[in-house]
Amino acid sequence: MLTTRFVDGAPNWIDVGSSDIDGARAFYGGLFGWDFQSAGPEAGGYGFFQLAGSTVAGGMQTGPEQGPPSWTVYFQSADADATAKTAEQARGQVLVPPMDVMGQGHMAVLSDRAGVPFGLWQPGLTKGVDKAGDPGSLCWVELYTPDIAAAAAFYHKVLGLETSAVSFPGGTYTCVNPAEGGESAMFGGIVPLGDDPVEAEAGAYWLPYFEVADTDATVARALELGGTVRMPPRDVEGVGRMARLADPDGARFAVIRSASQQM
Repeated sequence: MLTTRFVDGAPNWIDVGSSDIDGARAFYGGLFGWDFQSAGPEAGGYGFFQLAGSTVAGGMQTGPEQGPPSWTVYFQSADADATAKTAEQARGQVLVPPMDVMGQGHMAVLSDRAGVPFGLWQPGLTKGVDKAGDPGSLCWVELYTPDIAAAAAFYHKVLGLETSAVSFPGGTYTCVNPAEGGESAMFGGIVPLGDDPVEAEAGAYWLPYFEVADTDATVARALELGGTVRMPPRDVEGVGRMARLADPDGARFAVIRSASQQM
């Protein structure tokens, strides 16, 4: 699971682009107890979702030209410019070129060979989110993709990510970890897009998981707040109880009460 002991290649930031940032503030505030703090007038409407004073995500108003409402997962890079060039060489694209963010760090948004957007965050004054792996914060990410082998090769070349296979009842899961820390630093997985009709219809993407204390109660609350259930709560032995949701604007995410939290 994710921690804030960030290393190169691991997720260190996440934000949601919404066509209704005020609606997103209300939804995620009601769902996770997050408060929204503006980054100031010079930030163009960008702000930070905080939980008990700790930053857990970012958020911003987006328009149609920036694509559909969605969550973007950012991965740590020691050199965003070099990583962006490597992504292009690996047949990815640079959607937002590397730029300085008010001295806090450098960011970029890229897409992989399948067209899946993801971000880079090169730490400056801001190393990443303040909290990860605890209830109300990011704990896991999954890539839904049409070609696992191609995706694994791309992210290995660009971010140095390594993969390993784990057997579960009903099949094998491809896990992902940064080179530093090995499998003990595992933070996510790669899932075949075609294995899930709901995801196949929606298209390839990175899915963020947020830890919760009660998956069923969180799903019920999401519905009350205008969200959508994309996969009802289900148990995965040794992993936890999870569900896939979308906020009222359509941004997709998942929640889980991890098995480790139930001990």
